[in-house]
Amino acid sequence: MRKLCIVLALAAISAGALAQDKSAADAIAEYRAMLADGNPADLFEAKGEDIWKKKRGPKNATLEQCNLGKGPGVVKGAFVELPRWFADTGKVQDLESRLLTCMETIQGFNAKSIAETPFGKGEQITIEGLVAWISAESKGMHFNVPQTHAQEKINYELGKRAFYYRAGPYDFSCASCHGQAGKRIRLQDLPELTKNPGDGVGFAAWPAYRLSSGEMWGMQRRLNDCYRQQRFPYPGYASDVTIALSVYMGVNAKGAESVAPALKR
Repeated sequence: MRKLCIVLALAAISAGALAQDKSAADAIAEYRAMLADGNPADLFEAKGEDIWKKKRGPKNATLEQCNLGKGPGVVKGAFVELPRWFADTGKVQDLESRLLTCMETIQGFNAKSIAETPFGKGEQITIEGLVAWISAESKGMHFNVPQTHAQEKINYELGKRAFYYRAGPYDFSCASCHGQAGKRIRLQDLPELTKNPGDGVGFAAWPAYRLSSGEMWGMQRRLNDCYRQQRFPYPGYASDVTIALSVYMGVNAKGAESVAPALKR
């Protein structure tokens, strides 16, 4: 009888814990749904479209001839096919590094100087608006990051190695948080990024507006913060490792619907 009472007590505790987990998950889902009705990213989208069409920089030119992979000036559908190989730079580029190229070659800005500017300052704010608008132009489309050029395939493999690379004082890697399904930290779901997520909560949801900081974050900033949380040295903006990681995650997200710019806690 004593053993039976202990078993029943443990079962009751487990049932209560499961109910609590379900309640917390439901509450978070409701919270996100309410916030999504007024995503501040909409303001960044409007700003980004204006910046794209405005004459700026030493050359007093617009970005309307910028080639994001689908031809000069074509924006719709470009976001879900990035990162990709660009022949004019001889590099695989993501959206943000490609914008740096266009801002330098078309408008006359100094790309290196912008890359070294802290997030949320100067022309970094410009890029935040641009990525919000450009990603929004592909919302609802499905990711199809190419793997046709040899360098795209190499970047995928490099990104995979970087994703699983463990180091730092906590011996962390990207896979520590995003290598398995069903993980959560501080009530925040951690999407698995090693295979097609299909639900748009991982790679397909960035750029996003971060409620915790009140700022728009592109993928470069997201990856920078991931390295911070792993206690790694910060990667350079638009560096080879961040682009390779984006290739790896983007290819794994093939077929996922883009919901960017999304809303994050």
